[in-house]
Amino acid sequence: MNRPVWLLDVDGVINASRPGWGGAPRSGTAYSGSDAYRIRWAPALLDRIRALHRAGGVEIRWCSTWCADADQMERLFALPRLTRAWSEHLYSTAAATAKLAAARQVLAHGRRLIWTDDVEVPTSGPVHDELTKGGRALLIAPSPSRGLQPEHMDAIEDFVSASMTEAPRSAADDALSAVAPLTACRAWRTAWRSQS
Repeated sequence: MNRPVWLLDVDGVINASRPGWGGAPRSGTAYSGSDAYRIRWAPALLDRIRALHRAGGVEIRWCSTWCADADQMERLFALPRLTRAWSEHLYSTAAATAKLAAARQVLAHGRRLIWTDDVEVPTSGPVHDELTKGGRALLIAPSPSRGLQPEHMDAIEDFVSASMTEAPRSAADDALSAVAPLTACRAWRTAWRSQS
């Protein structure tokens, strides 16, 4: 199956000062070299990210200035080891350039793209049009103080589900085997909403 690739940023996407989600946020400390950073996140957001990963309908890749220290995020968020878009410490312009290159590379390999980044995701203009041409990409730029919200995760789950139904005929068996876990993701989403 030709699963979409989700390029996932950390700061302003998962790590947010006011993540919301109807529950108390969690926080922890991540380290980069000898520097300590306070990270704050919504547990319900991570539950949905983990559910999507387990369902197998999307390949999640870190695409963040945290790539070189992504093990810190995986430890805090109880995530398995995910692929990194790069392995070096990159910041500012170099990180912005690497993020766009990673997005273009996903599309160049014929994969569908989900890109969540509070700063670097283009919301309009020629680069936005280039990436979203033909509906092949879902670009989400959340509010940096709030990060990803339930409606963003709804859009991501719907994009993943639509990608599976558009799978080539030769991938039909793979798509069918992955439908049950995504149905479970939707059931979880419905249950979560009824509790809120």
